[in-house]
Amino acid sequence: MKINKFNKVKKAFFSVILFFICSTTTFYSQVFCINKTSDQVQGELDGYRYELWNQNSEGTACMTLGKGALFSGEWIDIHNYLARRGLSFDQTQEHQEIGSFFTTYNCEYNPSSAKKGNSYLSVYGWTTNPLTEFYILEDWRNWIPSMDKNAVLKGSFYADGSIYDVYECVRVNQPSIVGVTTFPQYFSIRRDRRNSGDIDISKHFNKWKSLGLLMGKMYEVSFVVEGYKSSGSFNFKQLEIVVK
Repeated sequence: MKINKFNKVKKAFFSVILFFICSTTTFYSQVFCINKTSDQVQGELDGYRYELWNQNSEGTACMTLGKGALFSGEWIDIHNYLARRGLSFDQTQEHQEIGSFFTTYNCEYNPSSAKKGNSYLSVYGWTTNPLTEFYILEDWRNWIPSMDKNAVLKGSFYADGSIYDVYECVRVNQPSIVGVTTFPQYFSIRRDRRNSGDIDISKHFNKWKSLGLLMGKMYEVSFVVEGYKSSGSFNFKQLEIVVK
């Protein structure tokens, strides 16, 4: 049978391309799962901080790091799961000194539909001096902080295509980035839930300040997926966190 030399070259070319794609994917994929020796994994890759936490190492808790800020994960029958990736800072500057924060994201977010436990998809971070923990909730299942009897509604505002309701909660003697202590939590909760879009993060920071919710020196600005007494999975197909 006569063989077309061009077809042989073409097949070889596509084989090389396929090998390159597979090699690139493998090179940038790092999988972490919590085991019984530790309930936390953290570090930095491609200039983005990452952290996986699974309280008491219960159930199955994993995350996979992709190229840039991309990451994915899953949790099964956990007590409290948290996977996040984003930018870290040296706690010497407030957000306005660093610049204006923005993110664009697209996440396949699949928490369990069972009426058990809860989950968040959110921008997340901490400041120090004063110590604060903050969230911009984009999507969630079964429960949100506004349902907490101690949550205080501070106001509402329009941003990025929806109204966000701003709440403050106070955590008393709870784990934090500086150990067990008492600190406030700030929440912007989106009324029209979504799992992709653009967020003007600094607009939330500035609104919180106008409502008397003071922030300190920046520790991190990340995207987080949390699960509580639940199961689920997620996969960021796009994630950019930038400072302008």
